[in-house]
Amino acid sequence: MKIAIGCDEAAYSLKVELIKHLDSKGIEVKDFGANAGEVVLYPDVAVAVAKSVAKGEFERAILVCGTGIGMAITANKVPGVRAAVCHDPFSAQRARKSNDAQIICFGERVIGVELAKNLLDTWLESEFSGGGSTSKVERITQYEHEFMKEIAK
Repeated sequence: MKIAIGCDEAAYSLKVELIKHLDSKGIEVKDFGANAGEVVLYPDVAVAVAKSVAKGEFERAILVCGTGIGMAITANKVPGVRAAVCHDPFSAQRARKSNDAQIICFGERVIGVELAKNLLDTWLESEFSGGGSTSKVERITQYEHEFMKEIAK
């Protein structure tokens, strides 16, 4: 599995710890920034990461900022992407199993490093379960396409 990761300056420390954690598991990671001491606009990082997922360059991705919320909102603007902010193991699991989220978002100011690692592991171990959730995820995609056509008019 190849994973993309990105952050803003508010979450650089957590991003570094998550990369180390993934490296220890032998998971290939591409870092989209920010770099140490670099100030960035989190929407720029979120879009770059989300586009790479939408294009199929990465199966999954991690976005980290102060709360995770801004990253998730921005990533979800990219067609074909489902990003979820997770703060507990149940939401991390359900983000994959029920919603087929390819991107998990964390807030460094909201959760600690060990919890983030635990949530990441839970999310990575979970797969989309289909079943009753399939029609819901398909409906999300249907609305996405519908709105894109409306906006293009």
